[in-house]
Amino acid sequence: MSDKPAEEPPSHPEIPDDVWEQFARDTERDIRASAPKEPSARAREVTGRLKPGKGEEPPGWRTGPAWQEMNGRAQRKRRAWAVVGLPLAVAVVVVAMKPSIIPGDPFHKGGKSGNGSPDAVASPLAPETAAPTGAPSAVDPETPTLDRPFAGSPALNWADGAAGIVLPPAKAVGVFSKDQVQRALKQAEKLLVDANLNPKTLAGARPAAALAVLDPEQPGMIKELNTSLKTPTKAHDPLLMFSRFDPKDVRLVGDVVKTRGRITFKEGEHSGVVIHSDYTFVYPVVRTNGSTEVTRTIVRRVVDLELLDPARYQVTSGRLSVDRYDSDFGNSACDVYDGYFHPEFSSPSTAEPTGPEPSGPTTDPYDRSKDLGAGGENETCGTVSRT
Repeated sequence: MSDKPAEEPPSHPEIPDDVWEQFARDTERDIRASAPKEPSARAREVTGRLKPGKGEEPPGWRTGPAWQEMNGRAQRKRRAWAVVGLPLAVAVVVVAMKPSIIPGDPFHKGGKSGNGSPDAVASPLAPETAAPTGAPSAVDPETPTLDRPFAGSPALNWADGAAGIVLPPAKAVGVFSKDQVQRALKQAEKLLVDANLNPKTLAGARPAAALAVLDPEQPGMIKELNTSLKTPTKAHDPLLMFSRFDPKDVRLVGDVVKTRGRITFKEGEHSGVVIHSDYTFVYPVVRTNGSTEVTRTIVRRVVDLELLDPARYQVTSGRLSVDRYDSDFGNSACDVYDGYFHPEFSSPSTAEPTGPEPSGPTTDPYDRSKDLGAGGENETCGTVSRT
């Protein structure tokens, strides 16, 4: 056996300059032509104005006005999205052309995906316990198919559906016992599952289980949500709380929605239990016209719910009030307010709403490192960097 050390492979793939330049031009052209569109996504922050019960009214706890009057002061933000930058696309394709420049076997060829179909195996991520420091890394650029709907997506190694909603251990908070806090956490989980993962809700049905979690004593909240579901408009948009697709146009591919996020809780300013949830849901869909082209819509939601003391406030025992709900939608037609997501496909269809052309800056819909409430109001609608 020779003691001579083996030569190390070159740190960069050997690609002729003319081939590289042509590739860069073609890549930039294709990306600009095919980048999926993203809608305007508005944020709505809601402070529960409930009538006080027994005891004194805490400082800052207002008893009015009604929900409709608060509506004018709620924030409405438009999330900005744009095409992916050329350097990132080049780096991804270089890796695909010469994977030996990466140590190990990052793509785990020959395995099964999380939905039981042939796909690249990725080690399941541990549950998220804090905001990540940045967006997920670039992955092998693969086209999603009916058998592999999460191919080429960072969500491939995310949890499947409700398995990704992991509740923290309950403990007593203020006047509420450990068991009461546990029940409130389960109520929050029930809302998230019914609003974002229930196949009937996704197909446009009324999310009755999610609505049953909410306190009917909270002024105007149930009425507002019912109005948005019955007669959706820009001012009353059910997509701010519920994920819905028009069953006449698209359907889910398989029975898996990828889920990533976290739930935390703490004592609120009004001696209640505030439950904070921040989740991203990835929906693979296909048209119902017989096409086999698969695309994905990515939805991030932040919802703050509060369990209040019925001894101090006029509330329904065991029900939750809504303090805030914000959302961002990735890959859905801009400024269409019919109560459904309208995913963009690379092959156009005259039967689907398109909305205005996007014009916003670049944002990665998989990036969970930034606060959803960050940014100014009236941001322009743009395009997603990836789906």
